[in-house]
Amino acid sequence: MPVLFSLVAEPVTGLVDTAFVARLGADALAALGVGTIALSAVFWIFNFLSIGTQTNVSRYLGRGDSGRAADTTALALALAGSFAVLIIAVGWWLIPAAAAAMEASGSVFDLAVSYMRVRLWGAPAVLVTIVCFGALRGLQDMRSPLWIALLVNGLNVALDYPLIFGAGPIPAYGVAGAAAASVVSQWAGAGWALWIVYRRLGGASGLNWNEALDLLKVGGDLFIRTGLLTLFLLLTTRAATKIGTEAGAAHQAIRQVWMFTALFLDAFAITGQSLVGYFEGAGDRRQKKRVALVVCQWSLGAGVLLGVLMFAGTGVVERLFVPGSAQALFGSAWFVAAITQPLNALSFGTDGLHWGTGAYRYLRNVMIGATAIGAIGIAIIDEAATGALTLVWVVTGLWILIRAALGVWGVLRWD
Repeated sequence: MPVLFSLVAEPVTGLVDTAFVARLGADALAALGVGTIALSAVFWIFNFLSIGTQTNVSRYLGRGDSGRAADTTALALALAGSFAVLIIAVGWWLIPAAAAAMEASGSVFDLAVSYMRVRLWGAPAVLVTIVCFGALRGLQDMRSPLWIALLVNGLNVALDYPLIFGAGPIPAYGVAGAAAASVVSQWAGAGWALWIVYRRLGGASGLNWNEALDLLKVGGDLFIRTGLLTLFLLLTTRAATKIGTEAGAAHQAIRQVWMFTALFLDAFAITGQSLVGYFEGAGDRRQKKRVALVVCQWSLGAGVLLGVLMFAGTGVVERLFVPGSAQALFGSAWFVAAITQPLNALSFGTDGLHWGTGAYRYLRNVMIGATAIGAIGIAIIDEAATGALTLVWVVTGLWILIRAALGVWGVLRWD
């Protein structure tokens, strides 16, 4: 439950951002969609730092080696800081090209560039926080990330309104104000996370750069996997934007809720990863398989429940997050996103189980196959056709199905 609520806190804030920015019009909402998916693509690529740290720390905990856990965490933090500097240095100049590649134009382009350039300054805080969360969850401490996430997202929500619409002496910054609220809150959370990790693990005895090479090799598989995952989401957002501004706005609303449900389901994956890693380190195969069964059962049940809730909340989501001009395109695409939730649940749950065993290459290969097929599906969609946005979500469902099926098959092959 602490993992669940720590993960849900971020997409709830995303929904609040979406609701606020929707009041600025379809152009602003489409720009938010372009900006958030482009930056998420960059940050998610480096999520291997969190995954690798969590798996390594949980294994060291299973073996009773807290010193190695501290060293691997310090190493991951050093890499996170280095990558963050690189992101800022390179990203500032590439942001306009990224917005153009997402088919943003006119005011949507200008707003998206402004949003992303402000959010870029939160990169060091984001990468440091994900490493700290990985270390804490590897230590089976699921509550500290919850409190940090609540601080970050509560502060973000509190800053949203005055920075977006203005309040007293604070001018209205619009979409850029939503970005500034995120940056301030992310730095506050990073500072707290670092303090908790230091208190739990203490200082490192030294940085083993040979282990850094091992982490980067593991990260290579996760880099490819996460990069392809985000590439597919970028392709779907690009396709929606090409269909039209209204389709881009409707897609942003659906995608934001979909991300909410995905991170909700990821709670089972993260918990399963830590427990599987711990029992793998302790050499307890029976408990490892038991964890896998429970994770799959709860994931599937949660996926069915989320799909039902999405159906029940269709009208509420439409009123809160979809501009009037985009509502005609929303319904059928939303239906497809809802019915694929059980499959989505299994794909996320089995990802976590394979992370716990260190089967990064297998997950990479699964993502290569699923994204290749999905990219072909997106490419053959006629953007001018009726129901084009719905077809984007049908292809997304196929992409999810492939990942879920191969994820379950991989777990069944455990010895």
